[in-house]
Amino acid sequence: MTVLLVILYILVCLFLVMVVLLQQGKGADLAGAFGGGGSQTSFGPRTTTNIMHRMTTGAFVLFVVLCLSLAILSGKRRSSVMEGVAAPVPAESSQPTGSALEPATADEGAAGGPSLPADTGGGAAGEQPSAPADPPAGGQ
Repeated sequence: MTVLLVILYILVCLFLVMVVLLQQGKGADLAGAFGGGGSQTSFGPRTTTNIMHRMTTGAFVLFVVLCLSLAILSGKRRSSVMEGVAAPVPAESSQPTGSALEPATADEGAAGGPSLPADTGGGAAGEQPSAPADPPAGGQ
């Protein structure tokens, strides 16, 4: 229905422009520009209404009605412009997924994350510490 109203609105706009441009203006002759005696005045006697004037009035009333109805219809839309967009997937972070409201356990450090083994400082700068050796299989 909105598409039909928009098409009718465009046609009425074009018709209104054509009707206004085809009308003869008041005092359109050259003498009217310089205040000649033959020009019509704005507050002078009213002339008879011709067909062009009636068509202009009708097109204007239709233009206003269509404009208001399109404004009312566009204000009542209940859909969102973001309905067809998929929700972004949150990036996985390197931090643990534990809740910030849970109390810290003995295994976790003061920052809330799991405590890391202490580095003995035996390696060079930038070198990864080696994995701990496995205990012998024949335990005592």
